[in-house]
Formats: sequence, structure tokens, C-alpha cells
Amino acid sequence: MKTEGLLQSFLWFNLKTFHIYKSVKELPESWDTLTSHDLFLQTTYLNVLEESAPDNINCYYVGVFVGADLIGVALVQRVQLYLRDMFRDKAWSCFREYVKDKVARVLKGNILVVGNMMHTGQHGIYFKKEHISTAGFLERVYQSLDEISRMIKIQENKKIRAILFKDYFFKDDIVGQFDFFRSHHLYEVSVQPNMIMELNANWKSIEDYKSELNKKYRDRYKRAKQKFNGIESVELNLSDIKKNLDRLHELYLNVSNNAKFNTFILTPDHFYNLKCHLRNNFRVFGYYLDNELIGFYTLILNDYDLETYFLGYDKEHQYPNQLYLNMLYDMAEFGIRHHFKTVVYARTAMAIKSSVGAKAFPMVVYLKHTNVVLNALLRQFCRLMNPIQDWEERHPFK
Repeated sequence: MKTEGLLQSFLWFNLKTFHIYKSVKELPESWDTLTSHDLFLQTTYLNVLEESAPDNINCYYVGVFVGADLIGVALVQRVQLYLRDMFRDKAWSCFREYVKDKVARVLKGNILVVGNMMHTGQHGIYFKKEHISTAGFLERVYQSLDEISRMIKIQENKKIRAILFKDYFFKDDIVGQFDFFRSHHLYEVSVQPNMIMELNANWKSIEDYKSELNKKYRDRYKRAKQKFNGIESVELNLSDIKKNLDRLHELYLNVSNNAKFNTFILTPDHFYNLKCHLRNNFRVFGYYLDNELIGFYTLILNDYDLETYFLGYDKEHQYPNQLYLNMLYDMAEFGIRHHFKTVVYARTAMAIKSSVGAKAFPMVVYLKHTNVVLNALLRQFCRLMNPIQDWEERHPFK
């Protein structure tokens, strides 16, 4: 009886197989049914990644099966890191050259990411917990990474230098999988928190939101709107986006190039392709002054979460017109008006996002370098690229 039980367990374990897909067109019909809760794992969004992902990112899609049934999925991105993408801010010329060289040595090259490098949050895996354990699913995903690495080596003679499991909250089951990460020599690294604003179900308009602010932040809201005087906010449709492709990309680069560290540059047609595929679930709002587009922000409607996406602005108008702060307020207003539960403001600029009501939710990633010696150094360089930021949380509500 004991032998029979072990045999059944062995067969059950080995029935849980995986398959790697190189194109969205190859995905099984059940993919969208399984991932219906997350737009970022749906084929409508994945099609955009195929058509207009940054030049240094391409995707693989992993399906985990029990027999013929799809029970789990993973988005795996191959990211080719180059210095021209990582260090774009000219202000970093003072950054010690020897550190740059070491960072290049450790990070430069091909990495595999379980998740989406283009958006904050866990949008890389999903599985049915009633059919497979977290550890069992992660093992299948890791096996697929080995296979993808071999494919890239055979087809392109390129070696995968690092592996990254991206963006998990401390409450996520994956964070408790110590044995899995230890056995595969991946270690946990804290990254900047995800700034999320939970919307009060009783708020029906921006006036309800304003009434909950204490006097200091209510006055701040009024000053921001006064400085916005003369600027018109307009939602851009598909033809508007196409007409303004170059200007939108220019404004996006104004913000993107200001970051000290980056891993990609969006293609100029990225927003247009998103609108083509996601339609009403992707929204673009432009700010016009004297008929000139001086700023924009984008939103992705993901079930009950309003996900803020990329934005851009003219540096000349950013400070005097408080463009960025007004964008944060306008995002909140959109979320309230359309009855979302949360506004996901993503990482960076934690203090100003907390000033409009967002809270910081800590996140971690798991990573390893495929070179044993460099793996020991990687943690230190990640801390260098992701320094702990000393910031003061704001408390805008009464």
C-alpha cells in the first residue's frame, strides 16, 4: 500500500507539466479565462508587449498544466541591459566610474524576469492553489527558466546572467517559500514600495475627497488648482494619440531620462498600440496651454484597481504649474468618479504621493546571478541602485 501511494504521488507530481510559448497567438484559449482578474496577464495587453515592447525586452509565456488543464501561468521577460539604457541621466557623471564599471559587469547583459519590468506590482504569475502548491508551481516556473536559458544559448549563443522574480508584497504566499529560494540560491532584496491609495466607498465626487482633507492639505489642493489656471485637461482618443505620437514620446522622455537608473525606453508608438488593443481600458489625458501639449498621464483600468501608467511633462511648466501634483489629484478624481477601490500610484516620489492619500506597501524581489562569485556581489549593487530613501510620510486626512 505504501509503495502504491508513493507511485500515485510520483505520477501526480509528474502530470503537472509546463509549456513555453513564444507568441500570444500560440496561447491556449483557457489562458484568458484563468487570468480574467488581471488585465496585465490578458492577451489583449500581452499583444501590446509583443508589438511595441522596448527594443531590449521580449516575452515568453509559460503555461503550467495538470493533464490537459491549464492551472497556472507566468510571464517571463528577457531583458537585455545596456549602459545606454541604465545610465541616461547626465547628472550621474559624478557617479564614480569604478562603480559604473562594476555595475556594468554584474548587470549588463541578458536577464530573465518573472514579471513585468514595465509596470510596478506582481503581474507575472497566477495559479490555482487548489491544484498545485506554491512551491510546486515555482519549481515548474524555474524549470521553464532553465529551458528558456538553453534555448537562448543554442539559438543566439547568449548566456543568461541573472534571474529575477519581481515585485511581491509581504502578504503574498511566495514570500514564505524560503526553501525554494534557498535551494536555487535566490535572495530577497527590498525595493521601493508600491504607493496605493484606497478610495473610500462613500466618496462620490472629488468634493467628498476634499472634505476629508485636513486644512493644510485642503489648502494645498486649492493652491495646486489655482496654479493650474489656464491649462485645459483633455482626454485623447486614438486619432489624437496618433497625431501627437512624437510630442507624447518627447514629454515621456523628459521624465524617463531624469531617472538615475532605468532598464528600458518605450517605443514611440507604445501608447498608440495600447489604445488600439485595450480601447476604453487605457486612457490618456493631455494638458494643453495655449493649444500646446505640455503634459500627459495615462491610466489602465484593471478590474477594481486604477493603475497609473507612464506620464510626461514639459519641464518649463512642471514647477510653476504644479503639473505632477495636479496629475495625482486628477488620477484620484478619475478613480472616485468611476468607483474604483484603489488608485495604484506605483513606486517613486513616495512623499508627494502620500500627500494626496497614498500609503506605502513594501515590496521585495528575489534574484540571483548565474555566476556564483558575482551572485555574492549582486545584493550590494542592487542596494546601490535601489538606495533606501529617507522620506517623511504625509497624513493628509483628518
